[in-house]
This record gives sequence, C-alpha cells and structure tokens, in this order.
Amino acid sequence: MIASDQLVTYMWILLAVYAAVILFFVIRGARKNTSINDYAVGNIGFPSWVVGLSLAASMTSAATFIINPGFIALYGISGVISFAIVLPIAAFISLIVFTKGFVKQGNAVKATTMAQWIGKRYNSKNYAFFFGIIALLLITFIVLINVGLTQVISKSLNMDPFYVLMGITVFVFGYMMFGGANSMVYTNTIQAIIMCIVALILIGSGYEYFADGITGFFEKLNAIDPNLTKPTNTESFLFRDYFEIIVTQIVIGVAIVCQPHIITKSLLLKDSSKINTYLFSGIAFMIVFFLVVIVGLYARISFPDFMVNGEKLRMDEIIPTYVVTKFSVGVGLVIVVGLISAGLSTLESLIQSLSITITSDIITPLFKDKFTEKTITINKVVIIILGIVSFLLSWEQIKNPNVSVAIFAQNGVYAYFAAAFVPVLFGTFLNHVSTRSVFIASITAIVVHFGIYYGRITPYMQEPVNNPGVSAAIGIITSLIVGYIIYKIDSKKVELGQTRLDS
Repeated sequence: MIASDQLVTYMWILLAVYAAVILFFVIRGARKNTSINDYAVGNIGFPSWVVGLSLAASMTSAATFIINPGFIALYGISGVISFAIVLPIAAFISLIVFTKGFVKQGNAVKATTMAQWIGKRYNSKNYAFFFGIIALLLITFIVLINVGLTQVISKSLNMDPFYVLMGITVFVFGYMMFGGANSMVYTNTIQAIIMCIVALILIGSGYEYFADGITGFFEKLNAIDPNLTKPTNTESFLFRDYFEIIVTQIVIGVAIVCQPHIITKSLLLKDSSKINTYLFSGIAFMIVFFLVVIVGLYARISFPDFMVNGEKLRMDEIIPTYVVTKFSVGVGLVIVVGLISAGLSTLESLIQSLSITITSDIITPLFKDKFTEKTITINKVVIIILGIVSFLLSWEQIKNPNVSVAIFAQNGVYAYFAAAFVPVLFGTFLNHVSTRSVFIASITAIVVHFGIYYGRITPYMQEPVNNPGVSAAIGIITSLIVGYIIYKIDSKKVELGQTRLDS
C-alpha cells in the first residue's frame, strides 16, 4: 500500500469526473459520424493549432511520461541524450519534411488510412492489404500504454492491477466504438493541455536536488553509480556507445513519424495552407513532453536502490511510485490525471487508426466489399476483438515483463515503421516509383529487423535483453539501399522502353 487513504478517495472521484468529461466529448463527436470516413478523418473543420495539439498528444504517450523515464532512472544521462535530445530533434525535422509532402499526396489520393495511402499511391491493392496485415504489429504499442496506465492507476488506488487493466480496457475500447476522429480531436486537445501542465510540474519536481547547482546534482547521481553521469553507459543494453545513442536514434527518429496515428493526423486539416500553424503548435508542446524523461534522474536519487516498503521496484513501476510518494495529494491527483491523459491520447489514436485499417484494408478486401453497408458495425466488432487481445497480452506483460514492456512494444512498432519508411519517403518525394521497389524494401526492413534481433546477429544482440532500435535502424538503412537500387533499375527500364517507343 503506497498511496494514502485520502489520495485513494480523491482519486476515485477524479477518475469519475474525468470519465464523464471524456464521454461528453465522445457523444458530441459521435453524433457527427455518418460514415466510416467520418470516423477515420472526421468531418469537423478544427482549427490547425488544435489538430497540432492532437498530434502532440498522440506522438508522446505513456512511453514518454511513464515508461521511458524508468530507463533514465536505470541508466542515467546517456538515456537523456538519446531520448530527450537526439530522438526528438530527428523526429521534428522528419515530421516537418514528411508532413508537407504527405498532405499534398494524401489530399490527392483521398486516403483515410496509411494502408490506403500506400495502396492508392502505388496503385496496388496487394500492397495495401500487406500494410493492413503488418499494422497488426501496432497492437504491441497498445499493450505498452495499457501497462503504463495500469501501473499508474493501480498504484494510486492501491488496487489489484488485473481489475484496473480490465476497467481501462472496457472503458476506453468501449467509448472508442462510437467516438472516432471527431471526438478524438476534442479529447486530445484537453489531454495535451493537461499533459503540458503536468510535464512542467514533473520537470520542476527535482529542484531541491539542484541546491548545489548542476555539479551538485551530478555528484548525487555519481555517488549512486558513476555510470549514471557518463554520456555512454556500458552497463546498459540501450545506451552502450554513440552508435546506439546517436546513429540509431536519428534513424528511428526520422522513421518514427511513419506511423498511422502520427502521419495521417495531417489529413484532419481541412485547409492545408494552415500546415505551419499545425506543426508549430504540435512541436512546441512536444519539446516540453520529451523533456519529462529527466524525471527518471530525480526518481533514482529518491530510490537509489529501487527499494520501497521492502520490495524492489520493477522498471515500469518506478515513475508511478515516484509520483504517488513524492507529491501532496492535490498535486499528485493532477499528475496522475496528466499521466492518464498521456496514455489515453495515444491509445485512442491507435485504436481508431488500427480498427479502421483492419476494417477497411483487411476485412473489406477479403470479403470483396460484401459488407460495405455495415462497415461501422464491423468496425465496432473489430474494436471489441482488439480489446480482448490487447487485455490478454497486457496482463502477460504485467506479470512477466522482459525488463520492461517497452522492449516488447518497440519490437513490434519499430518493425511497422521500418517497413513503412521507404514507401512513404519515395511516395512523397519521388515520381514514377515502381511498386516492386517499395514492396521489396518493406519486406527487407521486416526480415532484417527480426532476423538481427531474434537471430542475435551483431555484437549488440548478445545480451539477455537486446535493443530493438539497433536491429530496426539497420533494417531501415538496408531497405532504403535495396529500395533505391531497384527504383533506379526500374527507372532505367522505363526510360529504355520510352526511348524505343520514340525511335
């Protein structure tokens, strides 16, 4: 029992109010849904800065606020360089470059999902179906958020995680059966504002540790473990050298925007001339959100040996425990709501984009458009099945984590955007791209990523737990080279054919 009785009582009241507010916006948004298209990309002309907040809330999740700071608590400054500096800078640059091109193409092909965008861009139903199938890998990300939310709420209520997980699954998957994009932009905007307030509170929560300046802060960390203050941490399995900290994170950061709940967010803009406002508001909030990982350093100073009430904390429990033990009841309640918002904002986006993909890009083609009239009903059934599968996987990760649920999630999510990177890149910036070149590139990315990770290839894959970022980065670079070579070969064939026709 970590939370006080007072915190538990107020937490129940706050959760009830929070749930009521979300349901209000869900009902409001759901009334506007007349088709599966409305559910996917909405039919309300939201201001561009509001869609930007929705982007920020979707792109930074429970991983940013709850899970990743746990890695920083374990491994120190090397993780801060990786997660708070290198990855965000790469992701922001990539987001700016990709979004502008993607919106033009997205409006041109009238796509509502990533698989549809790829299928229409390359005029290939098979390729669209392939992307519908590999989108199932994103269930691993849903699992990560479920676990993060369960840890925060169960610690705040002193409640068995099993029942908390069940409550989260029933509530969130339940209301997402009706809400869709219209209600999600409303809820994401509120969540982003709460997350920003909470991020600032968390970042400022370690001010007492800076009483002797930054040097004094580093000395406190150094006294616990000298590796915590080094730019690389040879004792970790994520931040051993600059290849893992910088090169890998640049590649991952650039490719990370190729996730459906991130890149397709721009399709909610009804006026594409407002794209700069959308990007500015999204990135401004995200800069604050990504800095939250430094709270892991405060948590390490608070629990040097990770022992609380005679029990050793698992990595995914570190930040929830820090919040419950560090703050007064009032501030603690605000922070827990912020952490819940961080999780729900991305969870909603994932459920929405993944269910639409399964309905539109897997079920509809398989049954040859037999259920076109019933797509909204089928989408609701898909969400129920997604809820059951993610519940079972999440409970397994809570009981038997492999260091952290983050490793499980990274493996699946990185495989997805590794496969998506080349088709999105080529489709956005190159003309006359052959389907063959991008299809082979996507398969290459997945085979190389999983081959290196599970085949334990390269010196980076020799630990009991390994870094999926390394295998994904190598997969992305390999697929880029393979895809570009085939693209050039196919372009030459087209040119030769054209020359023969002209002559």
